[in-house]
Amino acid sequence: MNEQKNETNRYSIPEPVGKLMTFLPSWPGSLLFVSALNAVLKPRLPADVGEAIAGKQLRLTMTDAHLDFNFVWTKGGFVAGWGNVEPDLTISASVYDFYLLSKREEDPDTLFFSRRLVMEGDTELGLLLKNTLDAMELNVFELMKTLPVKKILSLIPGYKKEDA
Repeated sequence: MNEQKNETNRYSIPEPVGKLMTFLPSWPGSLLFVSALNAVLKPRLPADVGEAIAGKQLRLTMTDAHLDFNFVWTKGGFVAGWGNVEPDLTISASVYDFYLLSKREEDPDTLFFSRRLVMEGDTELGLLLKNTLDAMELNVFELMKTLPVKKILSLIPGYKKEDA
């Protein structure tokens, strides 16, 4: 049992680093996050899903980094939210597990049933979002190759094109 736990946590952010990150305000990160969501998801989001999630407060929590991204869907797209608003749905996982999900190297159901991905709040909303994303068959890193973000990423020391 311990071997499995160590394997799943092998790429976790070290706890001292995560604790330091608690001092970062969530709004600037949420603003950057919704910019990426709008670039990647907004043009692909079906109208009926947009209507179903309109006004819903959503939160992604990176458990090991102690970071929250708060956002809401409006008619104009995703908008950054503030941390003091109670979310309708919170989805939590480690940074590495979100990375695996974004690359489609891990299945959300597998992570959910192994308790590495947690949904709190409106689970019906969570299932709607999961099914919508599954139907889109998005690989975020493949899409980023076509976005201006690629040029910004190339400025990061140690960034390699094959990482994306």
